[in-house]
Amino acid sequence: MDTIEKTSRTLIEEAYSVKASDIHIVPREQDALIHFRIDHALLKKRTMKKEECVRLISHFKFLSAMDIGERRKPQSGSLSLKLKKGTVYLRMSTLPTINDESLVIRVLPQHNIPAIERLSLFPKTGATLLSFLKHSHGLIIFTGPTGSGKSTTLYSLVQYAKKHFNRNIITLEDPVETRDQDVLQVQVNEKAGITYSAGLKAILRHDPDMIVLGEIRDAETAKIAVRAAMTGHLVLTSLHTRDAKGAIYRLLEFGVNMNEIEQTAIAIVAQRLVDLTCPFCEKGCSSVYCRITRDVRRATIYELLYGKNLQQCIQEARGERANYQYRTLRQIIRKGIALGYLTTNNYDRWVYHEED
Repeated sequence: MDTIEKTSRTLIEEAYSVKASDIHIVPREQDALIHFRIDHALLKKRTMKKEECVRLISHFKFLSAMDIGERRKPQSGSLSLKLKKGTVYLRMSTLPTINDESLVIRVLPQHNIPAIERLSLFPKTGATLLSFLKHSHGLIIFTGPTGSGKSTTLYSLVQYAKKHFNRNIITLEDPVETRDQDVLQVQVNEKAGITYSAGLKAILRHDPDMIVLGEIRDAETAKIAVRAAMTGHLVLTSLHTRDAKGAIYRLLEFGVNMNEIEQTAIAIVAQRLVDLTCPFCEKGCSSVYCRITRDVRRATIYELLYGKNLQQCIQEARGERANYQYRTLRQIIRKGIALGYLTTNNYDRWVYHEED
């Protein structure tokens, strides 16, 4: 086997074994650095020669069907790789820099998604999320920044619905991160004309009961998703907003009618992936070894906006007086810290310092 092939495979196997979510290959003037992202931390793995870095990036570009001759434009690609411990799906992204190309590899192990009860820090919240799936139609929106676990939550809910409800479930994703043989999965391919809006229109003609839309990115997709929810489909999707209430204003910016939001919205969920207190390090994990030996290092917290509180927030968005009270992310993190479940750095990382 060629040396660069060995190096590339070893790199992926190392990342998989330490449960890294991303591999960063960063060129410098004289050499290149390789970092692993483990949980939220970006940890230096090693240094390599500049020539070896160029060959390594070219090898990954070739495997993921990118143009190896093009180094002046950003590119993206993907591939599936079988390792000794399992199959892993890799998402590639190149970026030209002043010191040559940089490559980031997202590592997505193809294993069973945990049940929602195991994902949620507080089991009662997980049970409430599952109850939303009993609706035959409507819109459920998940919000949060990149890396907050939205996709994992959606997959977990899909698995529960597949097991407990006899429904035709179709997903539209960019890209498909976890392969599921029992669900119809459609991947966005803009070159082939399959955008989020075009793909969603096609899915509606395929007699779905439940639609999982990876992300609402534009006004057209937002309007089609809302209309799908109004015409007898249960739609689960994600948005990038700071909190649950912000999703209402985001939909309004996309041109969705307030009455349509009121009629379709079942729940809006804001979530964060938080670090659990380490029993060995007392606070956060200080070593890579400690991080990789703990099976459960993070959990998800959910800010749930539904029922009367959701209706009151919609009323507030109309400019009317509103009276609502639901548990916010700030309050949930404070509770987790007080109970000793969460590290204090979660508060500084995820809470916006406004009024207390």
